[in-house]
Amino acid sequence: MNYRHSYHAGNFADVFKHVLQCVALDYLQQKEKPFWLLDTHAGIGMYDLQGEQAQKTGEAIDGIARLLTRDDLPDAIQRYVNFVKEVNSPNELRWYPGSPWFSAQHLRPQDSLTLCEMHPQDSGALAENVRNEFPAAKQIKVLEHTNGYGAIKALLPPPQKRGMVLIDPPFEQRDEFDQVVRALTDGVRRWATGIYAVWYPIKDPLAIGDFHQKVKAIAGVEKVFAVDLLIRTAVDRTKLNGCGILFINPPFGLTQQVNEIMDYLTPLLAQDRGAEYQSIWL
Repeated sequence: MNYRHSYHAGNFADVFKHVLQCVALDYLQQKEKPFWLLDTHAGIGMYDLQGEQAQKTGEAIDGIARLLTRDDLPDAIQRYVNFVKEVNSPNELRWYPGSPWFSAQHLRPQDSLTLCEMHPQDSGALAENVRNEFPAAKQIKVLEHTNGYGAIKALLPPPQKRGMVLIDPPFEQRDEFDQVVRALTDGVRRWATGIYAVWYPIKDPLAIGDFHQKVKAIAGVEKVFAVDLLIRTAVDRTKLNGCGILFINPPFGLTQQVNEIMDYLTPLLAQDRGAEYQSIWL
């Protein structure tokens, strides 16, 4: 309950996560049929990079700030950067949107979005930000003080047959990976055709391999695709050395584009020797 993403907004992990989120949502938009999105750990939706918490760490300098002045961005990354520029004045980087904002930007009238946040302060801030940013968007629902894992049990399957569940927990608890596996097990049992996207930190790469295998072993899971990014060699396994996203039922277009995206992002976001990525079907 102590984790506050405002300290880390716009960092390398956000760039990686939100670029791939936007690509997945682009492909959901390609069919006219409605889709439903669930964000289990939504945060507050919009972050002030000039605020005290973000200034204390300055992590956006090694994240989104590295992309804003580039003139050689691949199309998929350029679309994401354009979204960030929309919430900022020209030649200024003050605001960084969270995953709820990127999801909301992809909604059509027939689509819907459900946002969950457990943190008592952040859930209220999320509701207020949604009201301010999207006052007319009746298809966005904020569930305050709500455990996102419980929402998977309560809300799946949705009336729509298409959609995505984004699971992006703070990983404060030692058993967080096991909680994710249980949540995915519940989700796939209820909605086998949904897309599931799980963000996770990488400290010890060996632990990530174990997590991958546990997801692959879930009954009913057939298509599992993972993208892992290291910003440095994982010598000190107490540090955040990288992050990854695991997809169940990944959109075809995402798997086709991911290597071009990661070939560009990996050297740009590197913070030391040993930066690399892998994209694999499990």
